[in-house]
Amino acid sequence: MTDTTMGQPKPPLGVGEIISDSFSILFGKFIQVIIVAFVPSLIGLLISGMLVGFGAVLGTETPQYTGPGMAVANVLSGIIDIVVYSISAALLVQLAYDAKLGRPVQLGRYFGPTLSALFPLVVLSVVAGILAGLATIVFIIPGLWVYAVFSVMVPAIVIDRVGFGGLGRSAFLTKEYRWPIVGAMILIVICAVLITFAAAFIIGLIVNIVPFGMVLGIPLFAALSAIGAGILGIFVALLYARLREIKEGVSVDQIASVFD
Repeated sequence: MTDTTMGQPKPPLGVGEIISDSFSILFGKFIQVIIVAFVPSLIGLLISGMLVGFGAVLGTETPQYTGPGMAVANVLSGIIDIVVYSISAALLVQLAYDAKLGRPVQLGRYFGPTLSALFPLVVLSVVAGILAGLATIVFIIPGLWVYAVFSVMVPAIVIDRVGFGGLGRSAFLTKEYRWPIVGAMILIVICAVLITFAAAFIIGLIVNIVPFGMVLGIPLFAALSAIGAGILGIFVALLYARLREIKEGVSVDQIASVFD
């Protein structure tokens, strides 16, 4: 594939339009988005809860970092969060394109491409998360920049089917647009964090007031977390489509045709 921007003025990324379209799809296909993101979120929540405690995961208790065992458990919980996001994003990529093109959302059709790309998707998501985490430890801006470099890795793996070449493919597509991506991701992540805080507050009330509150809180927290995962996954899908359009002249309907 060739980069059509060589020798030409760099087209704008159009961050505002991508964010606007992301929220439009989220609210326009709200139930479908929640269903797609809910299952991975619930499974991840259950596994993390068994590792570090459900109170810590739901935000009703302070996480414990005492001893090497708990340190390992917390690291594993963080890895699970990365894996859950990557699977949710892979499913939401396909939903986002169907919604963007005005096509019917077919939830059952999204699992095949996701499962076929699952191994490289999980491995590279963990690698990218570790690299971004290490960069964040050094200084927060380099961490965000690394996230921007690998921000479209998931759709690159699912759509381009490049397997373990997903990191390099994302790096190519995001080149020259990483700082605008950082700015857009900050806005999207702020929205996702606010949703998570609201979820934690609501769950805290339920756990402390309602009998068997923890049982009710787990699926409710997963559902609310699915909203944050949904907006982030849709944004990444539309970002990837815009970068493909700029660099390779590929339209959304051409991208979506790989699933037909």
